[in-house]
Amino acid sequence: MSVSNAPAASTVSPTSSPKIEIRALLPGDDATAFRTLNEEWIARYFSLEARDIETLGDPETTILRKGGSIFMVYADSLPVGCAALIPLGQGVYELSKMAVSPQFRGRGLGRRLLLHTIAQARLLGATSLFLGSNTRLADAIHLYESVGFRHVPPAPSRPIPTPAPTSSCR
Repeated sequence: MSVSNAPAASTVSPTSSPKIEIRALLPGDDATAFRTLNEEWIARYFSLEARDIETLGDPETTILRKGGSIFMVYADSLPVGCAALIPLGQGVYELSKMAVSPQFRGRGLGRRLLLHTIAQARLLGATSLFLGSNTRLADAIHLYESVGFRHVPPAPSRPIPTPAPTSSCR
């Protein structure tokens, strides 16, 4: 899957001090940057799964219309980061689809976005906030730990139903 349609974050010099804003993505807004920022990191470290394609292809339906939120980071009006809050019910939210453009990593934008997203979860009445990550993403895990996230054992998997054996008589 190509991400060449991504807004060109490189037109803002990563060594300059651009104006940084974090804004909510609203229903009807163009979600292309949300998709491309996430596709970039997922494709770099893993592979896009069907669930990723569904979520990133229509975040208005899969996140916003379900009561979730998407936050975009802009550097001089160009999208360079994003994160989502996905409600799971009873005050539980998943922090998901967090990305910062490679050219802007290491400048505190991820921390700023993460703290903003946590604050927004509190405003929404979240009683529990969780995220899933992978040990390949050591910098991200370190960031999450530094703001208070703790490792928990993975939830037990449900057994995958298998068809009952069949026999035929002739």
